[in-house]
Amino acid sequence: MKIVILKESFPGEKRIAAIPATVKKLVQLGSEVLIESGLGDALGFSDASYKDVGAVISERDELFKIADVILRVRQPQLVEVSRMKKGQIYISFYDAFQEKEMTDAFTKQGITSISMEMMPRTTIAQKMDALSSQANLGGYVSVIMAAEKLDKVFPMMTTPAGTISPVTVFVIGVGVAGLQAIATAKRLGARVEAFDTRPVVEEQVKSLGARFVKVDLGEMGQTKDGYAKQLTDAQLEMQRNEMAKVCARSDIVITTAQLVGRKAPLIVTDEMIKDMHPGAVIVDMAVESGGNVEGSKLNETVTQHGVNIIGLGNLPGRVAIHASQMYASNLYHLINHFWDKEEKKFTLTLEDELLKSCIITHNNKIQNERVCELTLG
Repeated sequence: MKIVILKESFPGEKRIAAIPATVKKLVQLGSEVLIESGLGDALGFSDASYKDVGAVISERDELFKIADVILRVRQPQLVEVSRMKKGQIYISFYDAFQEKEMTDAFTKQGITSISMEMMPRTTIAQKMDALSSQANLGGYVSVIMAAEKLDKVFPMMTTPAGTISPVTVFVIGVGVAGLQAIATAKRLGARVEAFDTRPVVEEQVKSLGARFVKVDLGEMGQTKDGYAKQLTDAQLEMQRNEMAKVCARSDIVITTAQLVGRKAPLIVTDEMIKDMHPGAVIVDMAVESGGNVEGSKLNETVTQHGVNIIGLGNLPGRVAIHASQMYASNLYHLINHFWDKEEKKFTLTLEDELLKSCIITHNNKIQNERVCELTLG
């Protein structure tokens, strides 16, 4: 089986789908691994380093023709789908709820598309959960960016010139990204507060040394996949009123709230920003899916009422070496989990609950039930 790894075409994307260490493991499974020339140049991985572990270096046009499986970070361009052959398996991040045109193209071409965003959050899928691995790094980067923008030091300092109080960081949304943001801010010496609609995460917040902000929203919970349920308008208003008080006393606010397949909820309003002190920093980690912060702009840092709002996208891509290492490992574990050792190939077990969650199109049909319902609707 020929496993192909292509370079990314999305502007500014430095992450890659395979590093030499994971290519070596794929070769050891018995696959033929082919990579596009120059795949790892931006991260310091030469073509020679891939050759040394058994990969074959080839050119892009040829790879599209011969691939059985294509591994990538981002979805392809529409024009690239037409160059792919029926029956190929394409694995990457791919938001099928928003990318109807791409879904139609995959279906028409007979491509089996696997979305890494749709990987279920189950015990068996943990090693393949690329969304979590990248969110983890995004949480770290959000704090580092905020620290760079804020005109204060994080830790308390007692000096002959006086005592400096620690900065206050407020993290909204305690998923994978939020937990890492809390941990990173604490390591830098900040006083940290956090909020989430799921009361079950209070213990995790406290275990990291942060204070959990409690808001009585009535009955709440999480989905079967571990995501927060969508709030009602009344619950959102209650949440904003309490959070406004915390934002007003915070030096840094980091928002992480995202909903799979839907626009991110608006959490921090213009009125809340008005009450924050000048020079404070907000990082909107959900800016790529609509944004949690009123006035945030994708790939820009804007100043609103004296508050700096960072809306930069692709935060994991800012630590691209480690992001690639983690993503490549997620892909390897997916391939390995469904690898037929006798036939030496990646097998599509369509009845498997894991694959049922993340296979979007197969055999000229939309395979995923949730995406199919959305399309028909």
